[in-house]
Formats: sequence, structure tokens, C-alpha cells
Amino acid sequence: MLSARHVRLLGLDFGSTTSSALLAEARLGGHSVSGRMGFAEPRVLYRSPPVFTPFNGDGLDEPRLTALLDGWLRDCGLEDEPPFAGAALVTGLAAQQRNVATLTRLIEARIGDNLMATADDPGLESWLAFMGNCGLLSRAHPGQPILNLDIGGGTSNPALGLDGNVLACGCHFIGARHWRFAPGSYRLQGCSEQGQALLEHLGIACRAGDELSTGDVERLVGWQVSALEALVSGDAAFFATPIGRLHEQLPLRLPELPCAPAITFSGGVGELIYAYLEGAPWPATSAFGDLGIDLAQAILASPLLGAGPHLLPQTRGRATVQGLTLHSCEVSGSSLYLPDARVLPLRDLPIIARLPLTASSASLASALDLARYRPQGACLQLLGASPSLAALRQFAEYLRAALQQRPLPAGQPLVLLLEANVGKTLGHYASDWGRLPQCLLVVDEIPPRAAQFIHIGRPHQQMVPVSFFGLE
Repeated sequence: MLSARHVRLLGLDFGSTTSSALLAEARLGGHSVSGRMGFAEPRVLYRSPPVFTPFNGDGLDEPRLTALLDGWLRDCGLEDEPPFAGAALVTGLAAQQRNVATLTRLIEARIGDNLMATADDPGLESWLAFMGNCGLLSRAHPGQPILNLDIGGGTSNPALGLDGNVLACGCHFIGARHWRFAPGSYRLQGCSEQGQALLEHLGIACRAGDELSTGDVERLVGWQVSALEALVSGDAAFFATPIGRLHEQLPLRLPELPCAPAITFSGGVGELIYAYLEGAPWPATSAFGDLGIDLAQAILASPLLGAGPHLLPQTRGRATVQGLTLHSCEVSGSSLYLPDARVLPLRDLPIIARLPLTASSASLASALDLARYRPQGACLQLLGASPSLAALRQFAEYLRAALQQRPLPAGQPLVLLLEANVGKTLGHYASDWGRLPQCLLVVDEIPPRAAQFIHIGRPHQQMVPVSFFGLE
């Protein structure tokens, strides 16, 4: 059990087709046995209905985005008090808009520095979708690999996991909204770069205003299903062709597995699949103005993909915003080394190296050389859950000597991320008990993640939220 207080966590998800918000409450504190800081007993306080992502002819529609954000914050009760932590994810076709930075600016103006915002971060989206959709399912079936296919409007984000841990991620431009139609028809209103290329590849002569035939639609979704089957079967050759390369952003590299993975689905197409499997009728033709319904039907007709999703995720496909809200953030607090809290928040800190606490002085010096080129600050991720006191002192000695010999620029933050609960100890040793003129922070009790950047929020009662993005 946690001796804890309750905090609120916010997730905002902007995708190719729809956008949504989720507010959760969780107990935050130190575990009564291990002392480890963490969240427990999360419960959803507010889940917005999905709405169409606001686009206009030139990109994202700023006035409608403003109204959407203000409405969500009002409904969540966050107009006057920001959440403890949160994250915003902008993905797929929304992330490709020329004015996507406008959305980040609107979010930051309302939520402030507690929010980590990332645009078009394909590895993170895949990881979050897996954790939100089938993280619990994976832990409940520890010997069964699970491949989650998060299929939305612009991208499909596969993630393979085993026993609750994600082993591989990918991202491919396979989705329902590469072709936009007048709802209730197949009259083409527009298409993406990949959508136009696939029309040409399949020899379908169709321009805006033209009506696609049923056969044309079957060929388009048939190619996308073949691409998803290639992902599941590990057929890299499918994406080695010119049209395949155009549809691949982040390759999925499947490791050796003890058995064939079970397949789960999430995203808008995943929601349609599970709703149908639970007895709901299919919506009307192109009811959402895209090929989501057709793609869901074709997936279930595939002998490989529709062989029965026999493991049903609790969220039934609506996963990314839940994973974003509940899994994008860790918390440190019981023993972090933070001599001056005024340096926080720290945004977009690159993780320049992952080193064991037994690393050599040469390895550490090389990492610090990289840090010198990062004026906004840099982060070292230190691996090892239970270091000995001797190893801790040795590492601190190496770090102190390296910083004394070649100091980092004045005021440049250096963050050490630790898995072990020894932040204060390492910080005092490395800083020579505060005498070293270096902006050093040690954030402990943070499980290792293969990420590229972190964001550290402002402290709340001696605790700080840490968000990861750019997952590899």
C-alpha cells in the first residue's frame, strides 16, 4: 500500500482523425515496504468523447483548437489549477501540419511547464498504446507475447510486448484517413501524400470529386491489410519496395519469440473491431468520412489478423490517451538531490548516455564531453537497481574528478537519472557536499526506459514528475 496523497494526471491526444482528453486521479507517495515513489489506484475522473481533430484548408484550425482545449479544461475542473503531471501527443497527419507548433503553444499557455508535449514521436505512441491497451493483459499472461496494432487515421503503430515490457516498436503510414470522403459515400474530397501514391501505385485514376468504386476501395484496404500482415509476420521485404518505404517511418524489428504473438488492436480502427466483436452493428458507409469501417472489416476477414483476437484488452482499443495519462510519467521524491529547485522545470533534456554505475572514468568522461554541446542541459541514465556503497563512491569520484578537470559551462544543468534509491547520497558525493560549482541534479527511483529525451516538471511537496519521450 502507498502512504499517499491524491494527484491529478492529464492526457491530451491529437491524432489524424480524432482528438480526446482524459483526466485521472491516482494516489502518490512512498510504498510502505520499499519506500519507492509511485502512483497507485488510478481512476478516471473525466474522459472526453472523441471529436474530429480541427483542421482547416491550411493546417490545424487554431480558433477551434483553442475552444476545444478551453472546453476540456473547464470540464476537467483545471481552469485555475494545473495537474500534477500530464502529457500531450500529436501524431499522424496532425503532426505533419505546417502549424503544428501552434498547438504546442496553445497547450503550454494553458497547462504550463507541467506538461510534456511531443509531436510525431512514433516510438512513444506505439509504447503508450501498448501500455494503455494491453499492459495489464500482458502481465496477466506473462509467457504470451502480444503484438498490439494501434491503427488510426494516419498511422499504424505496432508494439510487441512480453510480461508487460515492450520489446519492439514501429510506425507505419497505414490508416483510415489517407483518403477523405463525403460521409455516406466514396466521393473523394482529398488524400495524403501516401494516399495519392497508393492510388497511383494501384492504377486507380481518381481525383477530388470523383467517386471510388467498391473494387477501388477493396484494393486500397487490401494493400493496407497486406502491409499489416507483413508487420505481424516480420516480412521486411514488403517495406523494401518504393511504395513500402514511403509507408514506413519506424521499422518494426521483431526479436526471437518463445511462441507466436497474440494480436490486439487499438486506435479508432481497433475500437470499431472490438465494438463489432461485442455485437454492435457496423456504422454506415464512410460514416467518419474515411475508410476506417472498411479497414476494420478487411482486418477481421484476414486469416492472419482476424484469426480471432482471443485476448481482449480492458480498454477495447481506446488506448493511447489512457497510456499517455497513466504511463508517460514517473515520479521521484523520497531521496532526490535537488539543491536548487529554481532550475526546474527542465524541458527537452537529451539522454546522452546510458551507463552502469560501474562505468569506467573514460566512459564517463566521454559522456560529459557530449554534454558540453547541450547548453540547455543534458541527462545521464545510470543503470543498476542495487549498487554497492563502494561502487557509488567510485562513480561519484570519477564524476567529480571529470567535472573539476573540465567543468561544464556555468549554469548548465547535468541530470543523473537513477533506478536506485540513492539520489541524495550520490549527489552529495559527486558535488563534494555542494562545494563543486556545477548545476547537478540527481533524480532517483526512475525505472530505465529507452528514451531520447526527458522533461522534469516543477516540484510538488518535494516530488517531481519525470516524463519520457522519443522512445527508441
